[in-house]
Amino acid sequence: SLMVDVAGQTRKEKVILPSYLQGKKPNTIPNKKIEDPASGKVSTSSVATRQDLTGFHLIPPRVTFGVLKEGCTYATTVIIKNVGVNFSRFRVKQPPPHTGLRVMYTPGPVAGLQVELEIEIFAMLIGGKDTGGLEEVSHNIEILTETETLLLPVKANIL
Repeated sequence: SLMVDVAGQTRKEKVILPSYLQGKKPNTIPNKKIEDPASGKVSTSSVATRQDLTGFHLIPPRVTFGVLKEGCTYATTVIIKNVGVNFSRFRVKQPPPHTGLRVMYTPGPVAGLQVELEIEIFAMLIGGKDTGGLEEVSHNIEILTETETLLLPVKANIL
């Protein structure tokens, strides 16, 4: 029960469940449903009644690089996991060059598995104004799937 803690005592504050356990996904924009006859549709009786047969989760749901040194390149890995029963495709809309961000991945169908996205940032200062030596870079990387657009927030501070 969520009303008591591990010791059996009544909780003083409310438990906040992660969004994936609440059944909603943060940072998503639903697409218009387009029936694709070539998609990997599963039509067995055990799953034919379910409506939500496709979906992706991002692990982690956001990337924070922290403080970066100007002129250096940094990289991290994000996993896009197919949690549906159908195989689905996705593509990444590359960020504009002025952000210094680049996403590297292998395109193709994701059938009940996961694909690694390598997020790379080249730390560069833009704007030319005096910001006290620290400039914040913030961008949402768009990942276009068949049913929705996932937004992956990326933040970094460039020294």
